[in-house]
Amino acid sequence: MTKYLIVGPSWVGDMVMAQSLFITLKQRDEKAVIDVIGPNWSLPILARMPQVRNAIALPTSHGEWGISTRRKLGISLRHEEYDEAITIPRSWKSALVPFFANIRDRVGFHGEERYVLLTERRKLDKSILNQTVKRFTSLGLPKAEAYLPLTPPKPKLTIDPENQKSLYQKLSLSDRPAIALMAGAEFGPSKQWPIAYFHEVAKNAIDAGYQIWVLGGLKDKIDADEIIMNLGEYALNLCGKTSLVDAIDLLGAAKQAISNDSGLMHVAAAVGTHIHGIYGSTSELFTPPLTDNATIHNLHLDCSPCFKRQCPLNHTNCQNLLRPERLINALDLTSSELNS
Repeated sequence: MTKYLIVGPSWVGDMVMAQSLFITLKQRDEKAVIDVIGPNWSLPILARMPQVRNAIALPTSHGEWGISTRRKLGISLRHEEYDEAITIPRSWKSALVPFFANIRDRVGFHGEERYVLLTERRKLDKSILNQTVKRFTSLGLPKAEAYLPLTPPKPKLTIDPENQKSLYQKLSLSDRPAIALMAGAEFGPSKQWPIAYFHEVAKNAIDAGYQIWVLGGLKDKIDADEIIMNLGEYALNLCGKTSLVDAIDLLGAAKQAISNDSGLMHVAAAVGTHIHGIYGSTSELFTPPLTDNATIHNLHLDCSPCFKRQCPLNHTNCQNLLRPERLINALDLTSSELNS
């Protein structure tokens, strides 16, 4: 039995993809013990991963060095006597807790001169590890296997049926089949499909007998209000009204979901919902929804993917030219879902 301490990533989608690493460790050693360090927001999502024994909060904000805090946390974990630490982020600060915890084997990729903090520093070969999920998973393999062709297992978050039932009552959701819309784009406007297009899709879905749930954080509320404007009782703006764990359960109840390349897209994939992923400035080749139940929408323009936060050509055609009719047709709003 190997006891692991894993320093997890700082973004929702990346934490979902990290489950592929956790599953891999369990597949190789079913008795493996896995504890994961992550931001406070990540604890509920880690609780939905059966491979994780303990989710440990790192009480620092995104981008904060917090050296004293990391030192105290590391020292507090020494009694656990972990066999190995895996540090997913490539920053110097992310390797501090395992170092202060006196963990013998500390693995991670080269990055920010972490020569003392890590005992095994691996080269990030982007030609082989050409997807985020492959990079994460490779860190759980012996070095001799880490650069072989890899097909990571797909994340699978558990659903709480009781919380689903409670949410239907608390949020006054109808019994119509639901389509979830995730219009937020934390990375920047180049990843955001036009709000007016989301509105048109929502209108067509409601006319066809569906209900619409717009999911996201408080910062997405204004856009969500625009999406549901004048669409009536079956269009609900749930941004800021639900926690991340609630979003997991709602996406598990939705029939389909439409999302920019965002964290909630990966959540929807991990609960098995048919996800329509919209790409433009980013690429599904690098961060695909990890599911067999996905439809990718990407115009593959000559200028994309640029991986820029804002369109360097000032037109964002990769999003604007992807018309709502394409998504409406792909949703197949006359399907048998209405009778299921």
